Amino acid sequence: MAGSKTILFIEDDKPIAEMYARVLEREGYKVDFAYNGADGAKKAQSQHYDLILLDIMMPEKTGIEVLQELRGPDGKGSSETKIVILTNLAQDKTSQEALKSQADGYIIKADIVPSQLAGIVSKLV
Repeated sequence: MAGSKTILFIEDDKPIAEMYARVLEREGYKVDFAYNGADGAKKAQSQHYDLILLDIMMPEKTGIEVLQELRGPDGKGSSETKIVILTNLAQDKTSQEALKSQADGYIIKADIVPSQLAGIVSKLV
């Protein structure tokens, strides 16, 4: 059930994060925020989340650095936590595949509307 699921949204653009969060909260998810990569990595390592929505281009630590910190060889994040890259950075196919190998999904923000994100989230958690 969505009501017991928690999502960490690591996104430096507050209006975008809040727009997506409103839709997810209406679906019953609890949404927590981090507005830079360093804070996001700390929160992800200190609390349990069912899903992390992770932007790529952020201050202090990029989403790629956060992903590697959580899922790398000595990853400090929970392997049970799903991580979905949610970005406007359209990368080349090789980079996308590398990210997908560590993440549970890769979504280009411009390709979806917030209500579609809620549908994707419900399939993951």
